[in-house]
Amino acid sequence: MAYILIFISAVFVNNIVLAQFLGICPFLGVSKKIDTALGMAGAVAFVMTVSTLITYIVQKTILEPFNIAFLQTITFILIIAFLVQLVEIILKKTSPALYQALGVFLPLITTNCTILGVAIMVIQKEFTLLGSVVFAISTAIGFGLALILFAGIREQLNLVSLPRGMKGIPVALLVAGLLAMAFMGFAGIV
Repeated sequence: MAYILIFISAVFVNNIVLAQFLGICPFLGVSKKIDTALGMAGAVAFVMTVSTLITYIVQKTILEPFNIAFLQTITFILIIAFLVQLVEIILKKTSPALYQALGVFLPLITTNCTILGVAIMVIQKEFTLLGSVVFAISTAIGFGLALILFAGIREQLNLVSLPRGMKGIPVALLVAGLLAMAFMGFAGIV
């Protein structure tokens, strides 16, 4: 039951983008097309899940026992950077079109605060290893859901006539705010 609560909370109630405002850069930058948003969501999900698993193990087996927890942030960033490089190599070989579509935002996963934020949050919330993985997967699903919904709305906005001053980022920010308010409706669930 606890894992179901973690899932619902991370996906809907405390959505990492819409409630905690982490990961706004890829949220706004990669959300112009659904295909690109799907690719980014998949890459973030993979990196977030694996990095949370590895950083949790490193925290519990190396940093805490040797009393060097002050190296947590730099250690976590190095692990995340390694995993992003791995994803970049795999995408370049398997899906060059997606690699090109993600462009500069793929290396930015390294500094994506959602991934580092989740790795640090599982330590702060004192989750177990399984709870950490469930939280990471749930947060990745929440990030992907918000990103894909936002991309779909932005694609539809390209088909309508908007005032010149509202085109692009202004309407995107307005839609992001409305989407965040819609997700606030889930607040009473958990």
